[in-house]
Parts: sequence; structure tokens; C-alpha cells
Amino acid sequence: MSAVVAEARRWIGTPYVHQASSFQAGCDCLGLIRGVWRHLYGAEPERLPNYTLDWAEPQGEEVLWHAARRHLRPAQGDTLVPGQVLLFRMRQGAVAKHLGIVSAAGAAPAFIHAYTRHGVVESPLPDPWVRRIVARFEFQEG
Repeated sequence: MSAVVAEARRWIGTPYVHQASSFQAGCDCLGLIRGVWRHLYGAEPERLPNYTLDWAEPQGEEVLWHAARRHLRPAQGDTLVPGQVLLFRMRQGAVAKHLGIVSAAGAAPAFIHAYTRHGVVESPLPDPWVRRIVARFEFQEG
């Protein structure tokens, strides 16, 4: 199992708290990625501004996508690989603003994400979720 998946699984059960990134205390989907980052590398690469639930939507800016490209490596190929970070567009025409980590690939793909009212969970990754993926990234090695 990859170190990314192992760390993400440790966060399962952490409650959903908007803008938070505290293990077992609370996090949102970005907070989960931030927590895994800190486990792998230490300090986060940049300070985050406060953000609302509808952040970036009024301006139509792909803020999260640009940040992911600054700090993560784009995944190569079309294959899901455990440990990859997934970026989702939740509605057609909306900005991409949900993140998860692939935990299983192949015939029964799954991902770990922080979901409103559910906290950090490991969920199946069926076609309706797959169709929402707009980008895949990998944590840098070393």
C-alpha cells in the first residue's frame, strides 16, 4: 500500500469541518490533502486564504486546479493508481472544487475524501464519480 493511501486511511472518521485540516478533529476535502501533505513533507507549501463554500464560483476561476498544478505532479496516462489525487467538477459548468485520493483501482475503484455531513470516508468510485474527474495528480517523490 502506498504511503499516501495509508495516511489517508488514518484520517477516515475525521469529522467534516469546512476549512479545517486537523487529524481526528475535522477537515474538508482540501484539508485531507493538506494533512497528507504535512505527513509526507512537513510544512505546507503556501498559506491558504479563507474560502467560502461557493469560493471561486462567482468569478469562474479554477483556483483549486491551479494550486494543485503548482504543488503536485500531473498524473500520466489514463489509469487510476492508488495514491493519486483526484480533482472533481461537481456540476457541469461549475469550477472544480472537490478532491479525493484514489485508494483502490481496477475492477472496484475507490477513493478517500471528506464529504459534507459524512466526514472522511472511503467510497466506491462508480461511473457517476469518474465522469466528474477533471484532473489527476500525484504527490512529488522524495
